[in-house]
Amino acid sequence: MLYNYLVPLSEDFQIFNLFRYLTFRAGGAILTSLIISFIIGPKMIYWLRCKQGEGQPIRDDGPETHLLKKGTPTMGGLMILIALSISTILWADMSNRYIWAVLFVSIAFGFIGFLDDFLKIRHGSSSGLSSGLKLLIQMFFGFAVTYIIVGLFEPSMKNSLSVPFFKDFIIDLGWFFLPFSVLVIVGASNAVNLTDGLDGLAIVPVMIAGGCFALIAYLVGNIVFSNYLQIHHVIGAGELSIFCGALIGSGLGFLWFNAPPAMVFMGDTGSLSLGGALGTISIITKHELVLVIIGGLFVLETASVIVQVASFKLTGKRVFKMAPLHHHFEKKGWAEPTIVIRFWIIAFILALVGLSTLKLR
Repeated sequence: MLYNYLVPLSEDFQIFNLFRYLTFRAGGAILTSLIISFIIGPKMIYWLRCKQGEGQPIRDDGPETHLLKKGTPTMGGLMILIALSISTILWADMSNRYIWAVLFVSIAFGFIGFLDDFLKIRHGSSSGLSSGLKLLIQMFFGFAVTYIIVGLFEPSMKNSLSVPFFKDFIIDLGWFFLPFSVLVIVGASNAVNLTDGLDGLAIVPVMIAGGCFALIAYLVGNIVFSNYLQIHHVIGAGELSIFCGALIGSGLGFLWFNAPPAMVFMGDTGSLSLGGALGTISIITKHELVLVIIGGLFVLETASVIVQVASFKLTGKRVFKMAPLHHHFEKKGWAEPTIVIRFWIIAFILALVGLSTLKLR
């Protein structure tokens, strides 16, 4: 919004030329969302605690240490969404349709998560929306935003899928690109949700992925850099670096209150929203498969659940002591901070591997 109002004045006031630079506005978005999170955080946590009473229901079959977290409020994702949305609207070029697409997914998936969290609290159970209904609503919103995004692409890249580490290996998915993109958005959303099981575990890898895609969006949106790196040039995609900056700032603000012992949980309100946003950004920047690498921790967590369920149904035996993967290590006796920090390290390493695909091709 500041871009739209102040850049036209730059001819008379040269200082407003700063708002032409994505890097300046991305930095502003980080600081703004961080400050907003610090301001609204304490009051929102107090309000959530008053409204929720006993807080997020704790699974009886989960690790014993989780029983100590009883009474901690959930829906902390509302704090992230508010800071993220205000900061993005303030610093981004609001005539950019990609910004609106990512904001739409964030808010829509956040609403799904809010309903899920609300039902869990209301019924005092770890079960909220039925998995089938939740998936159906996610697919509906995913299809809607994908249809809009594909309509914004240049004809030459509408249905194309780039393969990391290869220069000219581009797959034309044709009509299948639409369901594939829905799978990316919904899959990313649920993968982050599965990872969000320990204090601080999900938000840091999300910020790492957000930082990576801030860089990717900047490069993809710049014709000089995209031609040099031989990656798709998507006009207007650079503006998504502002959204990613706001995501990092709001994530840092949330982590302040989510650091062990957590004062508030993200809940499905935050995890579904952030995962869906990352999936959408990967589609716009034409780096869907790179998201699988950068977000490899989320993939591992999801794979552990799939393997566990499949193994139990087919053989009656469990591969892990408990799924998702972080609970397996809890059951093995690892301390929660140990698991969280080691998973952060894994996320950072995978992010470096993902970024290397920009040059190694």
